[in-house]
Amino acid sequence: MATFKHISSKNADYGAAEQYLTFEHDEFTMKLTLDETGRLILREDYRIATLNCGKEDFAVACMRANLRYGKNQKRKDVKSHHYIISFDPRDAADNGLTVDRAQALGEEFCAEHFPGHQAIVCTHPDGHNHSGNIHVHIVINSLRIEEVPLLPYMDRPADTRAGCKHRCTDAAMEYFKAEVMEMCHRENLYQIDLLHGSKNRITEREYWAQKKGQAKLDKENATLAAEGQPVKQTKFETDKAKLRQTIRNAMSEATTFDEFSALHLRQGVIVKESRGRLSYLTPDRTKPITARKLGDDFDRAAVLALLEQNAHRAAEKTAPIPEYHTAETNRTERGKTQKIAPTGNIQRMVDRAAKRAGGKGIGYDRWAAVHNLKQMAATVAAMEQYGFTPDELDAALVSANADLHSSTAKLKPIETAIREKKDLQKQVLAYAKTRDVRDGLKKQKTDKARKAYREKHESDFIIADAAVRYFRQKGITKLPTYKSLQAEIEQLTAEKNALYNEYRANKERVRELQTMKSNLSQMHHGEPSRQKKHEQER
Repeated sequence: MATFKHISSKNADYGAAEQYLTFEHDEFTMKLTLDETGRLILREDYRIATLNCGKEDFAVACMRANLRYGKNQKRKDVKSHHYIISFDPRDAADNGLTVDRAQALGEEFCAEHFPGHQAIVCTHPDGHNHSGNIHVHIVINSLRIEEVPLLPYMDRPADTRAGCKHRCTDAAMEYFKAEVMEMCHRENLYQIDLLHGSKNRITEREYWAQKKGQAKLDKENATLAAEGQPVKQTKFETDKAKLRQTIRNAMSEATTFDEFSALHLRQGVIVKESRGRLSYLTPDRTKPITARKLGDDFDRAAVLALLEQNAHRAAEKTAPIPEYHTAETNRTERGKTQKIAPTGNIQRMVDRAAKRAGGKGIGYDRWAAVHNLKQMAATVAAMEQYGFTPDELDAALVSANADLHSSTAKLKPIETAIREKKDLQKQVLAYAKTRDVRDGLKKQKTDKARKAYREKHESDFIIADAAVRYFRQKGITKLPTYKSLQAEIEQLTAEKNALYNEYRANKERVRELQTMKSNLSQMHHGEPSRQKKHEQER
């Protein structure tokens, strides 16, 4: 599940960014890590490249550009923007994502969405705590050194001019997230919906507060254990984490909003509502924490929806039980409401014979034997849970494939339409930018003057002629406005993002059903019984 994050920096030392990307740092203090001789330690594996820096170092190129335009000279100025694309840890094993491939994607993303900016792109093979997620760092100088076309996330003329600065607005972040989702879909990588919030919203500050608090707690517990004293707490929780748990406890018990507020008051928390939004004031604070900072699960709509569900369940418990409710009826109803989509915990069994023939040793074979036993049990449990017979599993797989083809068929025309609209938008913008030059040609009085004028502005006329040819090929006689095209693109993008959820769910269901079918086939034909194994070993 690729994620996208932005950090702005007022640090005038551009070399610090490159130093962080290439040398080991302490994850808590962010200080450089030194070896026993006091030397810096290079990161184990990374890829790095610069864009629009010429032959100069990134830091030198940025400082030279700032001096040339007289920008980024004040302490309060934002000197650089740091974007991070983090890929799902499973992408390496399941989808063939490598550090080199991620670096290429990062450079392509940077060139397309941050043109005209000096940039450094660096890919690391691992995240915090050795999570295994490949991630790409994109650091750009906030100053733009070249004039660029008006991109979809830009809304001011200054956003295209050389000598002006990059602005990371809410609209820009929404656009970048949509582009990351589209990139992952195109590259067949795991993805989540980045455009519709998160249930638990963890900020960078809260993340590091939890990490540092846990490290401090572990150190204190180690001291207590060494002294033979009991340990009272092993997991550190931030104030926001405790508040989330308090809110969830109240949401699980309450059936009305008044009851929800009363349960919080018992814990010393005041629930406030203003302009349709909720906030929570804890005893140790003077300013309440808004639901938006906690996550989507804690806003007004989510809370009221859950309270309504609790009220319905409470009403059902008090409803009279039917007099004739036999076990046969229960079995029939269970059959009607059974799930048809696996949970995603089942993995493919390993063909041990093929692996042994390929040169795998006894250690791998022992691991594969245990792995296969676990997947056998998971597959059998899933078949029983979902009520599938082998024939019903085949039918479910056929139906899932049909749903996947249907969702793919819905996506393709929308993606084609978006691509065509973007191409038209680029041509309209390019043609509009040559208007002054084209008007200047009309003012020339003689053929000699017009010829000289065209030679002087040859590049502009090449762009204009190419745009005219494009319009003729598409049969466009009246040019649409840039804003109308942008509105259409945004509408189509919203439709595409909504369909992505359906597509990914269908794709995951097909994969899971195929895994179940493959495991069943191997259980019946490919995996010998224990008795046969012993005979073969003898």
